[in-house]
Amino acid sequence: MPRSLPDTRPRRALAASNFVNAVGSGLFLTAGVLYFTQAVRLPAATVGLGLGIAGLLSLAVGIAVGHLADRHGARGVFMTTLTVQALATAAFVLADSFWPFVLAVSAATGAKAAGLAARAPLIRHYGGDRPQEFRASLRAVTNVGISLGALLAGWAVQVGTLGAYQVLVAGNACAFAASAAVLFLLPPVAPAPAARGPRWIALRDRPYLALTALDGIMAIQFKVLTVAIPLWLVGSTTAPHWLVSGTMLTNTVLVVALQVRASRGVGSPRAGGRAYRRAGAAFLVSCALVSLSAGTPVAVAVALLLTAVVVHTVGELWHAAGGFEVSYALAPPHATGQYLGVFGLGAGLSEALGPGLLIALCIGWGRPGWFAVGALFAVTGLLTPLAVRRAERSGTYEKRETTPSTQTPANTTPPTTQPRPAITPPAFHPPVSGACSSSPSSS
Repeated sequence: MPRSLPDTRPRRALAASNFVNAVGSGLFLTAGVLYFTQAVRLPAATVGLGLGIAGLLSLAVGIAVGHLADRHGARGVFMTTLTVQALATAAFVLADSFWPFVLAVSAATGAKAAGLAARAPLIRHYGGDRPQEFRASLRAVTNVGISLGALLAGWAVQVGTLGAYQVLVAGNACAFAASAAVLFLLPPVAPAPAARGPRWIALRDRPYLALTALDGIMAIQFKVLTVAIPLWLVGSTTAPHWLVSGTMLTNTVLVVALQVRASRGVGSPRAGGRAYRRAGAAFLVSCALVSLSAGTPVAVAVALLLTAVVVHTVGELWHAAGGFEVSYALAPPHATGQYLGVFGLGAGLSEALGPGLLIALCIGWGRPGWFAVGALFAVTGLLTPLAVRRAERSGTYEKRETTPSTQTPANTTPPTTQPRPAITPPAFHPPVSGACSSSPSSS
């Protein structure tokens, strides 16, 4: 666990909340798509469509809830989103047909997007001068929890019964509830005073919106590990089914070990753009390796899949580091929740389009589909540095360096409502997986 996390009580509270949440998420991220396709017996295409509908419905939620967190206090709003996630996830046990599935997953996905936006002001408030590094540390802690959850998920996948999968659903719901309860240990953050001018300033920022769109395309990579590879492994390779957990564990262990280090090497928006470019190339190589695992002996399939996951994870580290840098550096401190809510539209786009796209291409087309997905990531990585330079030429970045902030240092006592002089914002990612993660990783 990163050494920088336990230095203050608020950071420890945020880290503990993330950890508890992630243990439950690791259960479901590893085997969620298999729960609906193998245990509930919904067709894979139906699951992809339902996840896409849920993603579309959640697109605008993050912006609105992020604005609420800026104006009314982030802690209470964040706790509410976690409570909604707990209830929605518990409802998965009732999702035995298409529409109950869509309703439950839409509520859970919307609450996840809202929670990522509501948490952003807390990370910025308690993250000091470099909230991106604190965010990277939280992601490492989250992946420790996901790895523990993935171990238990491996048992459910191997058993393969409805009851075993329902244990995973219940564990995930309980984790969301416990994560909300831990936040009572976090001192509340006073809401930022309303700024003059247009209310929805993030939606008027075209360079930031362009970066959001590119990040949304790149964020589909989080679904490769949780949707495409499990379905490919089970249906197209000779690899043992428990390797579904093995791929997730490989990913999370590498993220835990390397995410903070990867983020320290990305200290400016342009460096963030270059990280996206490297990530796109890594994803292209990884997709090619996965495609080669079909029709090979067991040992070869296992070796190819694990190697692909390692390469993919390297790309994920670069993508996450670049996303942290770009999204926080270009967001004014007084509207962090709103801007990170807008940036979360990218994760929402991946939630909406990612599962269906990956199922159609990687599972429907087979090997050519994997190459098409890899090429999509590579092209997106090449375009992102151009979008970053456009944002810098617009002058927006320099202007935000003097935007007044209402934040206080991370080591202070609970803040008052009085603003302090501006600090230079960091040069800067669901969830995510929420994270995820998301994507776990968008978490």
